Formats: sequence, C-alpha cells, structure tokens
Amino acid sequence: MFPTHDEIAPSFINIGGAEIAVRYREGHKQPGLVWLGGYRSDMLGTKAVAVDQWATQNDHSVLRFDYSGHGESGGDFNEGTISLWLEQSLQVYNQYAKGKQILIGSSMGGWIALRMAQELKKQGRGPSGIILIAPAPDFTKELIEPKLSNSDKEALLEKGYFEEPSEYSPNPFIYTRKLIEDGRDNLVLANIIETGCPVHILQGMKDEAVPYEHALKLMEHLPADNVTMTLVNDGDHRLSREQDIDLMLRSISIMSHSIMTA
Repeated sequence: MFPTHDEIAPSFINIGGAEIAVRYREGHKQPGLVWLGGYRSDMLGTKAVAVDQWATQNDHSVLRFDYSGHGESGGDFNEGTISLWLEQSLQVYNQYAKGKQILIGSSMGGWIALRMAQELKKQGRGPSGIILIAPAPDFTKELIEPKLSNSDKEALLEKGYFEEPSEYSPNPFIYTRKLIEDGRDNLVLANIIETGCPVHILQGMKDEAVPYEHALKLMEHLPADNVTMTLVNDGDHRLSREQDIDLMLRSISIMSHSIMTA
C-alpha cells in the first residue's frame, strides 16, 4: 500500500508526572496536521503512519503523540480520563503546533478533537479544519452506559471498572468508573458544537463499535454550512483498508488545499 516509511524516534515531555511520547516533523506548508488517536490506540497505527507519510511527502508539519497509558507514553491507562487526555493533547499542541492546523481525530480522538476545538477557540487559536474518522464523541454516555449489564454496574461499584471483550485484541477493553464519570463533564452532544472551522466526517456503515447513526447525531450538533460527511457503505470501525486510507488522504489534501487558498 505504501513504500517503507522511516519512523523518527519519539521525544518525551513530562505532563503531570507522565512521560508523553511525541513524534513531530517540521514542514514548510500550512496547515500542519495533528493526529489524535483512539481509545487504546497509538501513533504507530496504520492511519497515523499514513498521515505522517502524506505530510512528509507534501511538506506539511505533522504532530503525533500517545496519551498517557497508550503506546510509548508512560502513565497508568486505568487512571486515564477524557479530561486528562484532553489536557495532555492541549499541552502537546501548544508546545509544538504553529500556525494553521487540521485536527484529525480517530474514534475517541474525534471526541478529543472536538473538545480541543472548543478549548483552543477560547485561547484565540482554534483549528483551521477538523477531520473525524469514525468519531466517538460522548461514547461513555451514549454507547457504554446504556448497555451496562447488572454485573457491569456491580463491577463498577465494587472494583471501579468492568471488562469487555475486544475484537481487536486478545486483551479485554477496560472501562473505569472514573472514565465514565469524567466523560459526563466533557459531553459535546448536548448543544451546538462551535468549531469555528470546516469539519469532514468519514464513517463506515458497517461500524459495530460506533454505529453510523452516532455520526448522524453528531452532524445535528455541528453548524450545517461547513460540515460534510462521507459514508463508506462497507466500511468498519477501523477504516484502515487501502481504499479507506486513500479516502482519508484525499480528504486531508482537499481540506488542506481549501485552507491554503482561502
């Protein structure tokens, strides 16, 4: 699919006692790209590496990093919350990102991207564009809590977490009470989400982890005049097939060109 891509060694910055792994490449063209990964994902996944390669080949800066407890970063995964990972994302962004930027959020990273846009707007440096891939905003409230069984609820009360089998890993997904409770403080689907920039959503219609109806609900909360969605009829949650990667990169190219020529 892609030629061999040389990875650069990560740098590490300490945020709240956790060593956060960061890979940043300089580029001369704007906008830069910022990759925001999903729950239990990392910056060496297929889509993240493809974004890095596209940016390198087209002379755009690209920023990737792992949240605490993910990938090459330090910290305890089970202590992670949306608020914590959002704060880490903002600190990494503010340290590395210069000028116009496109936030590219995959799954949970879509939630982080939308929250970042809200917080960055307050700083007067909101993103120039957002691309969301199988976005999972408010997933703790919208997708997890409604499906909790009695045994899950008991585990949350007694142990502080419950486990769920993962189709992507032999290890189960772990969801903590802390994550779920904190999620309620970061909900974005309660009101209109003022991003201040174009948004493009890529969503598979065979996504069993985050049903496409969830993306349609997200559309209802975004200003309609600058939001587009591409539904992939046979796409799953990963959207990592060659044709899915091509679609993602075309979307990045189109949005980048639009921002550069605006």
